[in-house]
Amino acid sequence: MCGIAGVARIDGGDLDAGATQLLNRFADVLAHRGPDEREMLCDGAVGLAFTRLSLTDPESGSQPLVSDDGSLVLIANGEVYNHRELAATLPAGTRLRTGSDCEVLLYLYREHGLRFLDKVRGMFGLILWDRRAGQLVLARDRFGIKPLYYHRDRTRIVLASEIKALFADPATPRRFAWEQALTTPALAAAACFTDTPGTTWFEGVSAVPAGTILRIDLRDGRTHEHVYWRFPGEPQEVPDTVDGFVDAYRDLLLDSIRECATADAELGLFLSGGIDSAAVAAAAAQQIADLHTFTVLSPSTYRSEDAEFGHRVATKLGLPNHQVVFHVDHVPEPEEWKRLLWLLETPLCGPEIYYKYELHRYAKAARPELRGMLLGAASDEFNGGYSVDMAGGGDWGHFESHLRSIARTSQLRARPDLMPWWPAGNEGLFSDEVIRRFVGGETGDPYDQFIRWQYNKIQQYNVWHEDRTAAGSGIEARVPFLDHRLVELVAAVPAHLRPDLLWDKEILRRGMRGYVPDEVITRPKQPFFYGPGVAYTYRMMSRMLERHGAALIEEAMAAPEAATFIRADGLREYLRRLTDDPSGPHVELALRVVNLGLLAGMVADVPPPTRDTPAGPVPRSVPVTDWEAQRVDLERTIGLRPDLDVTAVPRLADDVLLLTHPADAGRWFLAIDGTIEYVLDDDTPAYRDFLVRVDGTTTLAVILDDMGCTLDTLYPTVSDLIERRVVALA
Repeated sequence: MCGIAGVARIDGGDLDAGATQLLNRFADVLAHRGPDEREMLCDGAVGLAFTRLSLTDPESGSQPLVSDDGSLVLIANGEVYNHRELAATLPAGTRLRTGSDCEVLLYLYREHGLRFLDKVRGMFGLILWDRRAGQLVLARDRFGIKPLYYHRDRTRIVLASEIKALFADPATPRRFAWEQALTTPALAAAACFTDTPGTTWFEGVSAVPAGTILRIDLRDGRTHEHVYWRFPGEPQEVPDTVDGFVDAYRDLLLDSIRECATADAELGLFLSGGIDSAAVAAAAAQQIADLHTFTVLSPSTYRSEDAEFGHRVATKLGLPNHQVVFHVDHVPEPEEWKRLLWLLETPLCGPEIYYKYELHRYAKAARPELRGMLLGAASDEFNGGYSVDMAGGGDWGHFESHLRSIARTSQLRARPDLMPWWPAGNEGLFSDEVIRRFVGGETGDPYDQFIRWQYNKIQQYNVWHEDRTAAGSGIEARVPFLDHRLVELVAAVPAHLRPDLLWDKEILRRGMRGYVPDEVITRPKQPFFYGPGVAYTYRMMSRMLERHGAALIEEAMAAPEAATFIRADGLREYLRRLTDDPSGPHVELALRVVNLGLLAGMVADVPPPTRDTPAGPVPRSVPVTDWEAQRVDLERTIGLRPDLDVTAVPRLADDVLLLTHPADAGRWFLAIDGTIEYVLDDDTPAYRDFLVRVDGTTTLAVILDDMGCTLDTLYPTVSDLIERRVVALA
């Protein structure tokens, strides 16, 4: 991973004397992406800046790279995984002068012109200057894994790996794009299939599209766009059986992991305990002798068992595992959040991103020579990872039905007057022929629309945050599941085989048998910190928003135009409700609204470079050798086992009622604020049997004796009820 930036005249003139100073400012802002080296080139119409993180050929892989005849100049951020294979295809006599994996791109361009990326596998953002033709060539990989942004006017273009660097140029607008943001469905977590390009969130800033080459004539600014790859691509060979797909997928995945696990520097791996990161760990462990793995140990990941399974997988594979601790009382400081938000440059910054950012910070502190991190990211999006949840307890048919409903709703956005005929969650009274005639377009294959939506989502969210959270610690994120050959293969699964291959990632689970422990193969999908412990994470975020007199909210509301778009009283009332019940997903939505205002303020008054801002204390880890034997200690470490006094008297909270029906004495109902929230029956006997004995006068010791339980046995139940504010101890 590196930082690249540039400035070029696109009106036939040469750069002025201030160009070198501008390039240095770009490099200052991007220094966190490339802490090992800084290089500049300023010549005629073009200036380039490069900050390097050395993963391949640390000795001679510096940039800019120049072709043997001096006509082509290149700076690139990322990795070309098949560079040796590509070098073997170059004309006889071509001699590469460095060990850089990117140098081959110069000669591929000289040989093939705009077709030079057709056979390249990797992740990259690049700026190539064709001196002889007087042209600037910009390009990104097929999924936009590596970023490249620009601002241009009549006479100049400025470019950089991160948006914040562009604001070092006085001519780049410094305004948050409120309209773009508020009309982006992803911001409001709206289920809406859309092929529209993502937003950069800032006015006047554009992104080089994924899978695209832009060629700009420096004499007059004329721009030619060449799309070298379109989702879902075209696989070279498509099997015709379930087993054929599984075998092909496994072989491609193992090859992709092998390529991603190749480096001349230390690599690590984020291990969540799910099938995705476990698959990467199993394959990479065969190639990397000392592969350290890193797992979030928080109350949320403890309750979801993600942390425990991370430990189990690492133990079975013989890998060191760092359990990185987040205590139940841990709350980020407002200044820490602002630093992260500016690093990310997106209002979608949320708790998932925070955990990953802190994990990278720990990894870099614990392993200073670490340069790259392997991830299990972007498997769910194309392998059917969301199918079970979206089926709502049904099967593949219910999943497809839900997709059809989203597709219909997406089309009806163009005709909201027709929406009443298709109530939410209802198939409606009319056929989709009405939509075809009155709205236009074909309904098509809803699954195809779904994965195209996922392709857009990973660019706006997944690869964006994976890049920045790693870059903030001088680490390169590597994503084996985003090998285009893999995605092309699963996208080509015919409709009749999808239930067998893409229900709950069956293609991956079957492919990894024999590589990954069976308990992980069969483990149901558990999305990171979500699940039974999600309330802990949401409480952490809501407490952050409350901190120091709701400092983040007040600062967000003071930003330029924030008061025009955000209703301050509404946001404050929202926060008050979060304080009472921080367990719902509305915490993330509130946080995104606050992020809008914070970003609007920061772009108007640009913060110092990331490397110059304090980041707060680095998390610590706890050694785990035997999870079961250390379970109680681990619960104490993360604050899930506060001391309980057995002489205390438990009582129901003021807004809680316990209800039953005389005809069904074994079933009780827990009502909170007049609404029935939980059913307590034989599926939750510990909760039921404890709560029916809570009368506000009986001590905990007597209740335990009456139930025939010890405190250790009943501890998880009692502590959970206290944390959920159902029970209080007097």
